[in-house]
Amino acid sequence: MSDESPASAVAAPPRETRAVRLRSLPRRTYRFRVLGMGLAALPLIAVMRELDSPWPVWAWMGLGCFLWPHLAYLLARRSADPFRAELRNFVLDSFFAGSWVPLMHFNLMPSVVLLAVVSADKINSGIRGLWLRSLPGMLLAIVAGGLLTGFAFAPVTSLTVMMASLPILVIHTLAVSLSSYQLVRRVQQQNLLLEALNQRDALTGLDSRSHWEEQSLALLQRHQASGEPATLMLIDADRFKGINDRYGHGAGDDVLRAIADLLRRELQGVGHAGRLGGDEFVVALPAGLAQARDVAERLRGAVAALQFARTPGLQGSVSIGLAPAPAAPLGLREWLEAADRALYRAKHDGRNRTAGSDALPPLDA
Repeated sequence: MSDESPASAVAAPPRETRAVRLRSLPRRTYRFRVLGMGLAALPLIAVMRELDSPWPVWAWMGLGCFLWPHLAYLLARRSADPFRAELRNFVLDSFFAGSWVPLMHFNLMPSVVLLAVVSADKINSGIRGLWLRSLPGMLLAIVAGGLLTGFAFAPVTSLTVMMASLPILVIHTLAVSLSSYQLVRRVQQQNLLLEALNQRDALTGLDSRSHWEEQSLALLQRHQASGEPATLMLIDADRFKGINDRYGHGAGDDVLRAIADLLRRELQGVGHAGRLGGDEFVVALPAGLAQARDVAERLRGAVAALQFARTPGLQGSVSIGLAPAPAAPLGLREWLEAADRALYRAKHDGRNRTAGSDALPPLDA
């Protein structure tokens, strides 16, 4: 009658985090076992009073309900493998629950409640096959207890016993549900964080390539459906390999981050800026070619004016290619290829300049 801990352990994605959670499994299970076994004592006491049970039955009840949770915790904590020790403890939980059924002369409601709760714990644990592995021990306990009591059968449940069965049914179920809800919320938060990380380039903080492609494709589709203006801007850091070779890769990273910061400042939330990889950036702007060219020129001038405190002699520049959005049925690939051809023209004509469509001559420094 314990839960939460195995499911939490299984849900943790990183290997190191999962290992820590598995080692701490006994501690996290302990409170649920104390609660579940303690609440199980209520219907047991009510039935045993009605049956006037002998002292060994009372002693067995006391061992299972009040001593076993603490003993299980100590055994698992002192084990060389706390996780496997705790799995054995789960099986013994089912053994105790099964043994109480014949000792209550198969009193219907508490028997069903105890067996259902202890089985649900195994299923809710998230450990594959745990409930199935617990069944033999539970059945063995029922048979052994039945042999001791002669399989005495008194299934009728009194109102007193029924009332005594309600706390474990309600309180324990709510406690496990609350723990499961908290686990689900943690997983949801981790998924949101993971999604946000997947949408960002780690170095520059701009859109990752996959996220940028999704956003840009949507812009292209709007252009083709309604004529909304759209221009692609492909940006390349000039002589980036030379910067890495002369000043080191740290300085190269500084240049890329600085360009990304300037992009965010120039765009001010309009358009979608991403990093294609290496020293190439790309921007999908909801603007015509002339307006996009103004943005490109401001960006080019700002990059040329950059200064780096750690590398005073370093100067950067960018070449930029512009391409208006194509008409259907051409797609994002063709749009990128057009911007790439314009970028090639800018670099071929001397770098540190902007080149657009054939109708627009290149602008140099």
